[in-house]
Amino acid sequence: MIRAATSEDLSLVRELTAEFERESPDELWGDDDAAAAHDLILLADDVAIAALDRKSERAWLLDLLYVRPSARGQGLGTALLRAAAEHVQAQGAEMLALEVLESNTAAKRLYDRLGFRTIERVLAIPAAALVEVGPDGPSFGFVHVQTDDVEKVKRDAVKVLRLEPDVEVGTGWVRVRSDATDADPARLKALAKELSYTSGGVVLSLGVERGAVVRYDLFDRGADVDEYLSVPEYYGELPPGDAYALGANATVVGRLTGVDPKRVRETARTAASPDELPPAQELYEQIANAMGVQP
Repeated sequence: MIRAATSEDLSLVRELTAEFERESPDELWGDDDAAAAHDLILLADDVAIAALDRKSERAWLLDLLYVRPSARGQGLGTALLRAAAEHVQAQGAEMLALEVLESNTAAKRLYDRLGFRTIERVLAIPAAALVEVGPDGPSFGFVHVQTDDVEKVKRDAVKVLRLEPDVEVGTGWVRVRSDATDADPARLKALAKELSYTSGGVVLSLGVERGAVVRYDLFDRGADVDEYLSVPEYYGELPPGDAYALGANATVVGRLTGVDPKRVRETARTAASPDELPPAQELYEQIANAMGVQP
């Protein structure tokens, strides 16, 4: 039976919260004394808990959902979510939101099955690591696969990376990212090449390197058909022909992706230094939009 917790349940609430935190430690928001600091706590007997906070007139946040291992497989998690949704509606709100750890794959599967969708992402980095970056910024990137077969893309990406990446479905593209490819742009390109080979189609890798330059690689059936670097000689002097080759081939991009070559040509510009171009993040977003993929 699902019921709202009272002050008499504080010990049980703390016990269930501690079990959840041991099983799924949260390196961002962990708080040893946060067990009772919620607008509503729901309990399913003594084996499951859901904790909610009102964030606005329109939305509530599910801060905690936990079912003891001995009680899993009985639908208690789904029942608690529905009870939470009923409470949200009764309070005159429209939306039930939640945060889920990337490492909590079982919870992510449940939320996907119930229809939760990504509205925003929370990103984090150790402050010391960002300070140590110095004058250069961080690198990041995405692989965009021109297909709607998200499960195949995920399986193939796992084989290459030996870990489960983030996979999202866009308009005509499946987008893939991972911490491993953010840390190593060469690995991002290798993943794109392999996914183009296994999918037998068009794949684009697009990202920012050192917070300063934008790079993309376009593959067709495993072949690298176009490579772009916003500052071709950013990493060192190149023969004139090699530097020229790192400019965007808008005609090839348009033929393979269906986007307007003129937009690609106007957006994917090159220069002798990053100072002659828009900030890397801004340029990255402009190129993504020109390519028809999600930034």
